[in-house]
Amino acid sequence: MNPPLFVRRNTVIATPPLVPEIRLHLATEITPLWQATEEVLAQHDVPPPFWAFAWPGGQALARYLLDHPETVAGRRLLDFGAGSGLVAIAAVKAGARPALAAEIDPFAVAAIGANAALNKVEIETTAADLVGTADPQWQIVTAGDVCYDREMSARVVPWLRTLAASGVLVLLADPDRAYLPSAGLARRARYRVPTSREIEDRDWRCTTVWQVLES
Repeated sequence: MNPPLFVRRNTVIATPPLVPEIRLHLATEITPLWQATEEVLAQHDVPPPFWAFAWPGGQALARYLLDHPETVAGRRLLDFGAGSGLVAIAAVKAGARPALAAEIDPFAVAAIGANAALNKVEIETTAADLVGTADPQWQIVTAGDVCYDREMSARVVPWLRTLAASGVLVLLADPDRAYLPSAGLARRARYRVPTSREIEDRDWRCTTVWQVLES
């Protein structure tokens, strides 16, 4: 299956509620992808389409960067687990140069490319699994919604702390999920993010942008 074609055919162009400045290819109630089950997606060799939704952490990070462009202006940024590319797009709009969006899902990589073009920004992409790696060019690393389960949080958070210890500014956004670390974080901002009950258990999620500390 052709990922770019799949993205175009199964989404509509919409704006995340907290970040109306940015348009994305998203799944909505009127798209087939919204109703597709994991079984149906698996039959077509399509991973779960996390990239097709504007998750609370991504919206909060994007809002923060757009409202505080001095955080990223002229600096090299990595957006880890980039999903739709929302945070990377916001970073470029806020002045980051360049922005690298990391996603291991080829459909997400295709969505990032489509969304970057839609917003007339240039974003580099990689499908490599970067956990455990470091690049001296990274000055800021962003990660939204990566503490959704125990295994993911246990794998990613220590790596983010290592990057913070090396001098990288690491920003992590999370809607108070169970596997968010209880210590070693400094709050930057907090937002009430409108959400859909199709992907969350309520109509909004209070979501915090944290700076990850080295310990």
